[in-house]
Amino acid sequence: MTQARYRDLVEWPLMATALIFLTAYAWQVIGRVDGAAALPFEVILWVTWGIFALDYFANLWLAEDRMRWFLWNLHELLIVVLPFFRPLRLLRLVTLLSVLQRTVGETLRGRVATYVAGSAAMLVLIGALAVLDVEQSAPEAKILNFGDAAWWAITTITTVGYGDLYPVTPIGRIVAAALMMSGIAVLGIVTASIASWLVQRIEENAEGVAAAAEEPVRAEMADLVAEVAALRHEIAELRREREA
Repeated sequence: MTQARYRDLVEWPLMATALIFLTAYAWQVIGRVDGAAALPFEVILWVTWGIFALDYFANLWLAEDRMRWFLWNLHELLIVVLPFFRPLRLLRLVTLLSVLQRTVGETLRGRVATYVAGSAAMLVLIGALAVLDVEQSAPEAKILNFGDAAWWAITTITTVGYGDLYPVTPIGRIVAAALMMSGIAVLGIVTASIASWLVQRIEENAEGVAAAAEEPVRAEMADLVAEVAALRHEIAELRREREA
């Protein structure tokens, strides 16, 4: 089995697994479920993490150039080998955007709309849950509920940063840095896509204008050729009359 074939087969099951993980994680974090009540959620989180780990090793085994795939997917390895940093495992959910992108078509406008809406919503949700998980129980924490976390995530991903809410834990600051970088990346993708679309439209219009401008010139050239041919014919007739 090739790696491409494997990815096609497991794409939707992995998406379902990621959604299950997100639901269990969000329920536990927002509801502040602790103790024995948290055991079912922890089981779900570890089982889904195990599925992600198996998926990583399967992709590594099926890759044509394993070293190249390994080097280009170091972020996947970090998510697998650092299961104790539970908020970082939420990064695995960003891969849902690749599935979403394929479901909306291949047009440029469809891709841009998908990346803007999908990326922004997914990153805000992931950032809010991750920072709330590590901040809500920390001493002198500023982010204590999901509303605060969502507001902080929105202001952070847009790089506004009012400063009214901010993380105080090391992992919370790592999440904040990742969210800011992600916001810049999303903006860059949108800007590049729009610029590419504008350049394409300008080139198409320029080609159309050039073609339209050539039509009168071609018509004039055809008339001139016809006139020259007529003059030659008249000159030939005059020569024959003189010779006669």
